[in-house]
Amino acid sequence: MVQKMAKCDPPLVAYRKHQGVVLTAVGKHAALEMIRHHRLIETFLHEKLGYDWDEVHEEADRLEHVISEEMGIRIAEILGHPERDPHGHIIPTIDLETRITTEFPLAALTVGQTAVIRHVNDEDPAILRWLAGHNLRPGTTLKFIMIIDDGCYRIQTDEGHLDLPLPVVDSIHVDLI
Repeated sequence: MVQKMAKCDPPLVAYRKHQGVVLTAVGKHAALEMIRHHRLIETFLHEKLGYDWDEVHEEADRLEHVISEEMGIRIAEILGHPERDPHGHIIPTIDLETRITTEFPLAALTVGQTAVIRHVNDEDPAILRWLAGHNLRPGTTLKFIMIIDDGCYRIQTDEGHLDLPLPVVDSIHVDLI
């Protein structure tokens, strides 16, 4: 696959000695366009077609490769130019710009800190279902209480205390408030 990307005209990747394969400027543009399409599709499926957030990633993986830029523009217009997808990931603008954020992994919080969930990893539908079942979504405020004996993170939300298994902790990114 890498060789195929290097042979595109213009090439999407280049080999640099001691650095390995890197994206060219054209490759970076194509990657950001694909990310934009993917996240817009996820948002469209969730908001307009009623898909649950644990269902949209795989569908978007299939569709992101076949939509035109014009379709991406129209989807963005229908959605009101959203800034984030259902999982909280930033959607690049039409100019393929992204905002710089101060988000960091939940595991980096120290006891007593309060934060808001900004985004969650979307690769594992089971974790997304667990999060939804416990009302943990982007925008949820939480306070880190302690790490308990089995390695779970105890947090407090408006709904009370909750123990997060480590795979769930690893999927959450937050911002201090």
